Formats: sequence, C-alpha cells, structure tokens
Amino acid sequence: MSEIKVNKISPRTACGTTTLGDSGDTFTIPAGVTITNNGTANGFGATGAVNWQTTVKTHSPSSFTAVAGEGYFINTTGGAVTVNLPAGTAGAVVGIKDYAGTFDTNAVTLNLNGSDKAGGSAVNPIISTEGIAITLVFIDSTQGWLVTDSGLQSEAPGPQYITASGGTPSTVGDFKIHTFTGPGTFTVSAAGNAAGNNKVEYLVIAGGGGGGNGYGGGYCGGGGGAGGYRESPGTTAGSYTVSPLGASPAAAIAVTAQAYPIVVGGGGSGSTSTSGLAGTSGIASSGLGIVSAGGGGGGGGGRTADSNAKAGGSGGGGGSGSPFPGAPSGVGGAGNTPSVTPPQGQNGGAGPGAANNSGGGGGGAGAVGGNWSPSCNGGTGGAGVTSNITNTPTQRAGGGGGSGANTQGSGGAGGGGSGGKAPSSTAAVAGTVNTGGGGGGGQSIPNDTPSGPGAQGGSGLVVLRYKFQN
Repeated sequence: MSEIKVNKISPRTACGTTTLGDSGDTFTIPAGVTITNNGTANGFGATGAVNWQTTVKTHSPSSFTAVAGEGYFINTTGGAVTVNLPAGTAGAVVGIKDYAGTFDTNAVTLNLNGSDKAGGSAVNPIISTEGIAITLVFIDSTQGWLVTDSGLQSEAPGPQYITASGGTPSTVGDFKIHTFTGPGTFTVSAAGNAAGNNKVEYLVIAGGGGGGNGYGGGYCGGGGGAGGYRESPGTTAGSYTVSPLGASPAAAIAVTAQAYPIVVGGGGSGSTSTSGLAGTSGIASSGLGIVSAGGGGGGGGGRTADSNAKAGGSGGGGGSGSPFPGAPSGVGGAGNTPSVTPPQGQNGGAGPGAANNSGGGGGGAGAVGGNWSPSCNGGTGGAGVTSNITNTPTQRAGGGGGSGANTQGSGGAGGGGSGGKAPSSTAAVAGTVNTGGGGGGGQSIPNDTPSGPGAQGGSGLVVLRYKFQN
C-alpha cells in the first residue's frame, strides 16, 4: 500500500476542482480521525439535515443572523428574538427550538432575506408555540422556506408530576399533603405521568357515632362507634408509616386533571331522649371515590329495643336497657358495615340489657369495643390506629366508652370520648374533632328522668398525599 504525506491538496488551476479517485472507489477514514468542515458541504446526506449549535441564543442581542445548515436553541425568557434568515438557496436548511418553553410569552420572528418568501408569503413568520421545534428548508422562489419538521417536547415527555390545590396544603421534602378538616374540593390542574407520579395516597375517616343516653334508675348508655377508617398503602407517596389498615392491597388512586369533591362527615349527635334511646350514627366521608361509613350510634339505656347499638364503620356499644319483648337488648353494633377489605372498623361491645349496670364501648378502627362489666364498669372504647400520612404520627378513630354505674368506660385511644358515670353525674365526653372518635355513653342518675345525654361523635378527616417533584 502506497502512502502520500502532504499538508495541503489544491487544484492545478485557480478556482479549479480537485477530484479524489474514480467512480466506484472507496476512501476509508480511520478511527480517531476528525474532519472539520469550514465551508459548504454538498452531497453529504439528504437535503434538510441540520447541525444543531449548542450555544444558546438569548435576547441579548435581540437578533442574530442564521447560517444555512445550522439549528439554534433560543431562550426568550428575557424578551423576544429576531432571527435573520440567510439568503435562500435551494436546499438551504435552518432549525429553531424553544429552549425554555417561552415562545408563547416572547415570540421569535423570522426575518426574510430580501424578496424571499416563507410558505409562499412575503410576511415574516412569527413562532409563538411553547416548546416548539421546527426545521425549514428553502425550496424555490415561489414557496421559499417550507417547514419540513415540527414537534413539541410534550411528544417525548420526561417525568411529570401532579399539581393540585385544595384543603390545607403542606410540603414535606418531595411530597405534598392536602388536609381536609371540612368539605372542599381537590382540584388537579396537572395529572403527571407514570414516569414521574400520577397517583395519590389517601386517608379517609368518617364521623364517629354519638353515645346513647342513660335513663333514671340505673340504665346506662353505650359508647358510639368510631367512624370508618380507610387508608392506602403509602407505596406511591412514600417516606411515611401507614396504619395496619394501610398495609393492604388498597392501591393509591390515579388522578386526572379535574375537580374532586371532598366530603368530611360530621359526628353523630348523642341521644338526649327522655326514653334512653341510641345515639345518632356519624356521617360518611369520601374522596377520590373512597367512601368511609359513619360510626354506629351507641345503644340507649332505656326500656326499649333502642338499647341495641347501631352498625357502622365501627359499631356502637350496646346499652343497659331492660329486655324488650320479642327482641334481644344491649346488643353491640356490627363494624365494617358496609363490608370492605381491609375492614374499616370493628364491632361494638355488648351491654347487659338490664338495669343497674353499664353500657358497652364503641368499636374502634383497630380493636373491638369492650363489653359491659358485672361490677357496673362501663365498657372501654376500642382503640384506633396510627398513621404518619401527615408526617406526624397520630392515632385516630377510637371508639367511645360506655357509661358505668361504678366506673365509666374510657374512650378508645385515638379520639374516643369516655362514658359518663352514675351516680356522681359525671358527664359523657365527646369524640375528638377530626379523628372520627366515638362519643361517650350517657350516665344514669337514679330517680331522675331523663338522665345524662350521650356525647357527640368526633368529625371525620380526609388527607391526600402525593409526590410532586423528584
């Protein structure tokens, strides 16, 4: 193989043409060799190829002249930019790309050279689409510059994240938390995508049930059941500890750009009837299609079938009313009603269905309510469960305590109110607001009709959490 070493090859005559080889010959460029083009390259690929320049053009200066064969990233954050197009020659190509997504605010004007046209018009084109990239090729004097390629960055999206408003928002690292202590709207303005995040974790707690009221002569009311408690696993918007009810298949919710109504249920009222009736059940809470049932009202301490507690998210505790003909008395309410998996609450404890005794405790999200005690001690409210979804470990959804002739039942940990006590006239305690805690059962005051009222259940809560950035 022959080798020629020279520093320059020039044509024999001025402005002549130098030809390398003959038709069919092959020239091989070894690895590591760089060929630099400082002139015009013809015949090296199809018309329309553009060499993108990595130096970003900005508003300072506000105009520049493009070179045929080059593409430019243009940042118009500081103001509009004018691009002076080169003189049109057939096959000339120029590329333009919106660098910062600001062409919709500060546009780029393409200044035509002389009598050149763009798309058959002599009017200077204005590019004002956010994120746009276009390639223009000069074809002839009739049509001039024509767009051969056009696209948006959104056509090849990277990770995107949820943008939303509503409730009381807070931020913990890369996570956003929306806390609703009352009815409202969770408005999603950007839904994100799977490469970033488009799912929302939830905690939905209903209002707790009210306690049943006592009745003169030793009939004690049962505690209200906690509001239904439903929680997602926390795997999408991580970095927090869920309750045992969150470690389940109940997945986070994929959202779209829309307004989601949020309902936060109020607590049921305690019974104040002169007949010793059951408390009112709590109101359901809902968000993103997840519904938690209100806690069941506690059974009354009267001589009617209303000594039976009501079913609900967690069931109310049974009262100590006398047996009612044809029906059992003092029955605790069923929890997890309607049934979901994992269960949204537990059963209430039983009352004796007899005078001079105590009421059962309302069920909690994490434990059943305590039964009445033969020693006239009120049943303890079932314990709630603890979640860290708000970034503060908090126990919620405890059942209300049953009333006792000797000792009142304590409210279940997590916002349950304690029951009343007779004959010292210790009043029942309401469930804590925004925990879904059940209200305490009302006490009996001997020879005094009516007796102590049941206490109101605590209102519910809705918390939504998601990753909003990386």
